[in-house]
Amino acid sequence: MACDPAPMDPRAVAAARNNAEWCDLVCRTHGIDATFEPDMWVAHRRSPPLYPDAVTLSDRLSAEDVVRRVDSSTGCSVRDSFASVDLSLEGFGLLFDAEWIYHEPAEHPAGVPAGWSLVQTPDELRTWAAAHGGGEVFRPALVSDPAVAIVAAYDDEGIAAGVIGNRSASVVGVSNLFTATADEGQAWAGAIVAISARFPGLPLVGFKLQHVWKDTQSPPPPNGFGLPCSHHGRPTPLLANHQRSGVARP
Repeated sequence: MACDPAPMDPRAVAAARNNAEWCDLVCRTHGIDATFEPDMWVAHRRSPPLYPDAVTLSDRLSAEDVVRRVDSSTGCSVRDSFASVDLSLEGFGLLFDAEWIYHEPAEHPAGVPAGWSLVQTPDELRTWAAAHGGGEVFRPALVSDPAVAIVAAYDDEGIAAGVIGNRSASVVGVSNLFTATADEGQAWAGAIVAISARFPGLPLVGFKLQHVWKDTQSPPPPNGFGLPCSHHGRPTPLLANHQRSGVARP
């Protein structure tokens, strides 16, 4: 008698949905329409650089289910949120493995920590994006979205670190954390407080890279970010057509 599949960890489900919502926001600021289906988010045309064209929201999808809904030509990328879809026979290769991560709500965030501030204008965003390295990926509409907090840490030399938070129904996604001159541990500590102050009372989610196809500048998460959310102990891969170059990031 076959056993029913184990249920998905609800924290991983919330993290995957939040990540899809962030990808959706970025795509829409580029004029790219997208669709949320119960089991998958799909961009209607090629996503901006470093962003996937689809994010799976269920572990019940087959390779055929995925491929028939995306433009699977060269350049296509899919975030397989639960490491449950084998797209190797469709010409996709691995860009990176990652684990969903989860942090309980910060207790009594007292406000944005000293040295950190919200990015509030298009000019501030351009400076932040240049320090991040993403440039034109980050469009001005993100600054005015109430579900988004783009935050920077400053020192005497300018931007020392930065991070983005995006709020969904039950969690806040933490992504695009980078350091310029800041210590990685200090950057993470400040980012957690800054994002929690903007969206109090909600747990934080994101993902931790494991195997990376090319090097990235993303620092590892600190203690306090648990790693319980990989589906059945398997990492979450991002897959791309084998001819794509570059590394995808959240």
